[in-house]
Amino acid sequence: MSAVTPSLTIAVAKGRIFKESLALLTAAGVAPRDDPERSRKLILETENPLVRLVIVRATDVPTYVEYGGADFGIVGKDTLLEYDGDGFYEPLDLGIARCRLAVAGRQAALTTNERLRVATKYPEITRRYFEKQGVQIEIIKLYGSMELAPLVGLADCIVDLVDTGKTLMANGLHELEQICGISARLIVNKAALKTKYAISVQLLTQFERLVT
Repeated sequence: MSAVTPSLTIAVAKGRIFKESLALLTAAGVAPRDDPERSRKLILETENPLVRLVIVRATDVPTYVEYGGADFGIVGKDTLLEYDGDGFYEPLDLGIARCRLAVAGRQAALTTNERLRVATKYPEITRRYFEKQGVQIEIIKLYGSMELAPLVGLADCIVDLVDTGKTLMANGLHELEQICGISARLIVNKAALKTKYAISVQLLTQFERLVT
C-alpha cells in the first residue's frame, strides 16, 4: 500500500512559539512524529497522515502561507504587523506566547525635543507608532541585543518585545510606552481555504474549540 500524501502543511515559527504550540498541535491531532529538537528533517510528519509541519523562522511564516508553501501558519502578531502582504486570513488568536511590544529606554529618553533615534527590528511598526504620536524619528535597524543600543549611545530608545522586563531592568532601562499586546495567531492561505476546504475547516474548527 502506498503512503498517504499529506494534503495540508502548517508552518510554525521556531523557538518559543513552536514550544508553546506543541500542546495545541497535540490536542488537535497533529503532533509531530519526530522530535524536532533532534530531527534534522525540514518537513515533519504528524499523527494525522494528511497534515505535515514545517518549522521556519518567524519572519518567513507569513511568506510561506501567502505564497502557498504552507496552507496554515502559527506566528506572532508582531511578525504579522510588520509583514507587508495580504494573501492570508488571520482567523484566530491562539492565546499563547503572550508578551507586549513596547518602547523602552532610560527614563528621560522621550523628553528630548530633538529627533529620536530608535533601534528596532520592527521598522514599519515603529514608524507607524511614532508617526501617530507626531514624533520625528530616525530608525536604526538591529537584529539582536537591542538593549545595548541606548547603553552605548547608538539610540535614544528601542522598540522591542517585552515579557517579564527583567532584561531591561538588569541593564538600567525601563518600559516607557506599550504599543500593543502580542500573542501567537493562526493564519490561513486564502486559496487553500477554497481548494482544501474540508480539511482546512476541520482543522480550523479543532483549533477554535481548543482556544475558546
